[in-house]
Amino acid sequence: MLLESLIAISTIHMFLEALVRRLVIALGILLSVLGLGGAAASAADDVAPVDVLQVDGLLDHVVANEIITAVERSATNGAQALILQVNSKGSLLTNEEIDEVLVAIDNSQIPVAVWVGPTGAHLLGASAHLLAVADVSGMAPGAKIGALDPRIIAPNAEGAARIAPLAGDIVGLSEARDLGVLDQRISDEGIATIANMLDALNGYSNGVTTLVTTEEVVTEEGTVQRNTIATPRFSKLGLFDQLLHTVASPPVAYLLLLIGLGLLIFEFFTAGVGVAGLVGAVSTLLAGYGIAELPARSWAVALIVLAMVAFAVDVQVGLPRTWTGIGIVLTIIGSFWLFESVPGASLRPTWLSLVAGIGGVILSFTAGMPSMTRTRFATPTIGREWMVGSEGTVVESVDPEGVVNVGGADWRARTNRATPVNAGDTIKVVAIDGVTLEVEPLEGAARDYRR
Repeated sequence: MLLESLIAISTIHMFLEALVRRLVIALGILLSVLGLGGAAASAADDVAPVDVLQVDGLLDHVVANEIITAVERSATNGAQALILQVNSKGSLLTNEEIDEVLVAIDNSQIPVAVWVGPTGAHLLGASAHLLAVADVSGMAPGAKIGALDPRIIAPNAEGAARIAPLAGDIVGLSEARDLGVLDQRISDEGIATIANMLDALNGYSNGVTTLVTTEEVVTEEGTVQRNTIATPRFSKLGLFDQLLHTVASPPVAYLLLLIGLGLLIFEFFTAGVGVAGLVGAVSTLLAGYGIAELPARSWAVALIVLAMVAFAVDVQVGLPRTWTGIGIVLTIIGSFWLFESVPGASLRPTWLSLVAGIGGVILSFTAGMPSMTRTRFATPTIGREWMVGSEGTVVESVDPEGVVNVGGADWRARTNRATPVNAGDTIKVVAIDGVTLEVEPLEGAARDYRR
């Protein structure tokens, strides 16, 4: 069915995002391992590890709690430092909630570094204030930072002054270095990998401890080579937290809302409770959580819900009509204005998700759902014999086909014995063919020659 195609598109979209994220993580680990090649085993055993927490996506409650937990965990599990690998275009937190994160980092017992990576990563809006409290900060080539949220005041005055030039601009690596935003130990080439970030941390001192992450060795050819001797320990959100964090992204929350409501309507017009109803209920609940986390416009959400109600009116007669058109218009308006923007980023769903969502809804409710309804009511298990002999009113002229209202609902109809009936006339149901009623006028019907 076409609605299943919509589910497949959204699933593939999320799968590809997760696959790319995992490949980047694996590449970082591989490069880090390769950087350990020339180090002596005894030296590595004597050096404390460095924790690495990957922060990807909007800064929401799940991510904020994980950052605070990671700072506390790294201070007690033997790590000599914590690196936050960030790629975030904004925050969904209030100013007070962001302040809790910044204070936790600023008061950390061990150094906390912020690396904007890998290549192409962003750190924008409220999330960019992490740079103000970082002991060491670095960027990958091609990364972008800036568009600070003016409502946030960093707890570290020195750090706040350092990132102040980012208030109205989004800059790359070279501009950030020229503005003095990044740590001066960072090279002009930037920090391409976690192994390079570990090297940048070497020798940093916070007055209590001095970090030892790399060492210099002389090769047989007489050249000096820097080898990483501190083991990076990668961590990320747990499975359930990752689910909630993923749901709180605009494209996923948007698609889940359409899929959930669409599947609930599908289940309502099918006999029994099946997989579609369960998946629809779960999708709607997850979408509700995501929309609650995101700055969603309540009137836009209401428009999408009303659109589904409009679709349902025509689904019950198995014929797309005026209400289907109204539902399509409401869906388009609600989709484009569903989310408000945050400093640094627009939260409008991606064009891929908009095309998949709106296109899937149109195809489902103009072709898929009506076909399903006609098939369902064509089965002998529904039992609509009571309609035979019932009277109704013509909504659209039946000549030879049209629409009638019987029992308070509109039905597709065709004339019996080729006798046309006009809008407003009273008819009687003489037979049922699937979801199509065979009708005749109460008076003036053609006489059956067989009688």
